[in-house]
Amino acid sequence: MKLKKTLLALAVTVAASTAALADIKIGVSLALTGPGSGLGIPMQNQLKLFPQTIGGEKVQLIVLDDATDPGKGAANARRFVTEDKVDVIIGSCITAVAAAMTDIAAEASTVQLAGSPVGVPAGKDKWMFRLPQSNTVIGYAMVEHMKKQGVKTLGFLGYTDAYGEQWLKEVSPLLDKAGIKLVATERFARTDTSVTPQALKLVAANPDAMLVVASGSGAAMPQLGLVERGFKGKIYQTHAAATMDLMRVGGKGVEGTFVSAGPVIAPDQLPDSHPSKKMAQDFVNKYDKVYGAGSHNQFAGHAYDAQVALEKAIPMALKKAKPGTVEFRTALRDSLETMGRTNFAHGIMNWTKDDHWGYTMDTAVMLKVVDGKFKVE
Repeated sequence: MKLKKTLLALAVTVAASTAALADIKIGVSLALTGPGSGLGIPMQNQLKLFPQTIGGEKVQLIVLDDATDPGKGAANARRFVTEDKVDVIIGSCITAVAAAMTDIAAEASTVQLAGSPVGVPAGKDKWMFRLPQSNTVIGYAMVEHMKKQGVKTLGFLGYTDAYGEQWLKEVSPLLDKAGIKLVATERFARTDTSVTPQALKLVAANPDAMLVVASGSGAAMPQLGLVERGFKGKIYQTHAAATMDLMRVGGKGVEGTFVSAGPVIAPDQLPDSHPSKKMAQDFVNKYDKVYGAGSHNQFAGHAYDAQVALEKAIPMALKKAKPGTVEFRTALRDSLETMGRTNFAHGIMNWTKDDHWGYTMDTAVMLKVVDGKFKVE
């Protein structure tokens, strides 16, 4: 009898271990505090709607706050791969933080679905896939709009970190090709509370338009600085500013702002022929039903698209290996690279072995702030 009980206990232990092995663990690092929280919290909200199972396997989300800090993001990533043994990492929503996580994820052969447009040297994104459009894709729509608006000269006011640097690097060739001259370039830190010196220099350069490269609620401050210093020209913002925080913080000071973003911001305004309209509307309807009308934003949409990607790729990977193994993580990466054209809320995604950005140049939508709301141009 004692032997039977021992064998039974052993069987239960093995069964429990097997069940645990089958759980799909997803580590999520987002800016839930700090200046990037306006981006991270909506992503977290969307992830609360994440399915409990995918491909018949239980899904476990482990969500940590990176506090908009690259060092904290790296620490989170290290914990995910060493302690939690996750199968995939989502994050961060902040470019500099996501970049700090990339080497750690790659060393552990773990897929990273970045919630920000992270630029890394060629070949370093073997394990990283971007959920947002590249700055080049967003910048292309922006520069095309500038051309139509007759913009000939431009001022640049952007973050000192990776997001600002990447934007300047990627938009400059587009501006050159369009014949738009960059006449002044100024930077500021995410933690700055004023851009008065930078704004004075930019306004003195008297460009036709300004490009502000900032994110979330932090995107309003630099624009207000320009307006308060007397700038009367056109102001453009990037997809990281495509949140209601821009209007909530900026008020009348951001009226008329042009924002280049994904189609999830105002899907009802898109033509029925737009390939992402149905998916974007599904995201908006589900998100706003839980969190309130008009509460959706660009970054919550990226979290929605992460679910779409994983619901397609995980069943493919499960045919090759079990969760909790390097074989499964490798199979998941291969599945994301070969899942083919997939309709995201943000556009048509087609990751390949050689392209972990995936979006085409016609993905972005131009928006204008009109009466405190985004209107498709």
